[in-house]
Amino acid sequence: MDLNELKEFLDEKVAQYNHPDFIESDPIQIPHSFSVKEDIEIAGFLAATIAWGNRKMIIGNAQKMMNLMGNSPYDFVMSHSEAQLESLKNFVHRTFNGQDFITFIKGLKHIYQNHNGLETIFSRETPNLQQTISEFKQLFFEIPHAPRTEKHLSDPLNGSAAKRINMYLRWMVRNDNKGVDLGIWNSLSPAQLSCPLDVHSGNVARKLGLLTRKQNDAKALAELDHNLRLLDPNDPVKYDFALFGLGVFEGF
Repeated sequence: MDLNELKEFLDEKVAQYNHPDFIESDPIQIPHSFSVKEDIEIAGFLAATIAWGNRKMIIGNAQKMMNLMGNSPYDFVMSHSEAQLESLKNFVHRTFNGQDFITFIKGLKHIYQNHNGLETIFSRETPNLQQTISEFKQLFFEIPHAPRTEKHLSDPLNGSAAKRINMYLRWMVRNDNKGVDLGIWNSLSPAQLSCPLDVHSGNVARKLGLLTRKQNDAKALAELDHNLRLLDPNDPVKYDFALFGLGVFEGF
């Protein structure tokens, strides 16, 4: 199909999947359960961090994270005691363990105490958001930490597609009044976002001719970004709903 036909097809799929029903089977339900800005962005960040593998397991473990923080993520991050951190030690989601969780809590406190919060960092003037993600990782790990924990934050400048952090940014920035993405960060534009590229979205994108590169890496993301911007330069990552829905729910 030509570009106009492809856009029409994908726009229909966006309308189908960018719908409140999507929330009940997606990790985005975790930040949706909060109303205070800082709670939403911290809950979203932690849920996105462990968003790989079985979706039910992701949601269950993300909820466990919230429970361990007394369902007050910002308050826990900013005023936890050492004893409260100890209570996180037995947490595990795949390779993300309790020590990683503790480091992430400390990293978040550092971000809010010393860098004016998550939105402030991601709103910095850089050539693009992938550069910003790389800088965020450096700031996040300014605290003492075990080197192994660094693998849980991707760095696009090291060749990663950074799927989870790009998904998180979609949650925080997009506000299209459909009730799915939270859109609480007004200092960034949806036009700046990159599509969360994973196995499902990558495979569908290749079948539709939006992606030729075989690996799901930073170069593939740049190619996909370019092609999605041809379809909608103002809101290219809305097509994540179409690519994901076609791949996961329709086996396209």
